[in-house]
Amino acid sequence: MSATPFSPSVTKGNFVFTSGQIHLKEGKLLEGTIEEKTHQVMKNLQGILEKAGVTFNDVVKTTIYTTDLSLYGKVNEVYSTYFTDSFPAREMVCVKELPLGAVLEISMVAFKS
Repeated sequence: MSATPFSPSVTKGNFVFTSGQIHLKEGKLLEGTIEEKTHQVMKNLQGILEKAGVTFNDVVKTTIYTTDLSLYGKVNEVYSTYFTDSFPAREMVCVKELPLGAVLEISMVAFKS
């Protein structure tokens, strides 16, 4: 049994659904700027997507959770560098808390063609 009751991703038909990823690096919460944290979240997601056989260009939907909506612009600056085609549909939601004290969590849905 896994230490956590969820999978990093699940593929159903042509869709790949990722679990939300926070700014963990080598099992520890990455400290630093929001830009560094966003890059770490995106790197974590990239690894999960690649294992499922898709890339950021296959992502059709993203949900971003943050504990501070004033980070919106800085998160966008980093997030946008990971996409070369059109951007996926997305919402950014401000929440009271995230796991392990994280300030950012992102989940994605990709379409395998």
